[in-house]
Amino acid sequence: MAFVSVSGLNKSYVVGDQRIHVLRDLSLDVDTGEMVAIVGASGVGKSTLLHLLGGLDRSDSGIVYVAGSDVTAMPDASLVEFRNRNVGFVFQFHHLLPEFNAAENVAMPMRIARTPLEEAERRAADLLGRVGLGERLAHRPGMLSGGEQQRVAVARALVMRPTLLLADEPTGDLDENTAESLHQLLREMHAEHNLTSIIATHNPRLSAACDRVLRLELGKLHQV
Repeated sequence: MAFVSVSGLNKSYVVGDQRIHVLRDLSLDVDTGEMVAIVGASGVGKSTLLHLLGGLDRSDSGIVYVAGSDVTAMPDASLVEFRNRNVGFVFQFHHLLPEFNAAENVAMPMRIARTPLEEAERRAADLLGRVGLGERLAHRPGMLSGGEQQRVAVARALVMRPTLLLADEPTGDLDENTAESLHQLLREMHAEHNLTSIIATHNPRLSAACDRVLRLELGKLHQV
């Protein structure tokens, strides 16, 4: 079985008196270590797909397997623990905690997993250094630019050394040079920790750097 295996995935929302079908009988297989880009028009459902893959939302029907575990069948409590230990998320709007500094935000998943404080702080500082924010450890989100906040969010997603990274426009707020360094970091993490990534992006350079590019259109994925 593929590392990520999706079959018959359907998702719809009710808006007023209408039901909007976002995903229609979608299938997807991603092998261990692959970096796959998902492209498509804004509003087509890329974020919805990532949320379903990571168990942040529930589908109407269909099955999602990650590392042999049926995400769609997990009870909520088990799903929370599974996400914390296995899945790294980069959200389009960062979702950093404003009362904590950059290092504390990055270390948060490790603290939730009851990792010793010294190890959590060390790994957070290392990742922030690798995304070019080694001098911003004590800065709170309100003191950081949008691009810097995005890099903190990427470091937070990687700090638990997840087996699966789900990234929603991870380079959206970054200049070209910083985006390129982030691409390199993701490749390094793939090599170092056997990471598998699924990335929703409008960035042609990032999609070109991936192993495969799939287009989400009319609720289904198509090879580009």
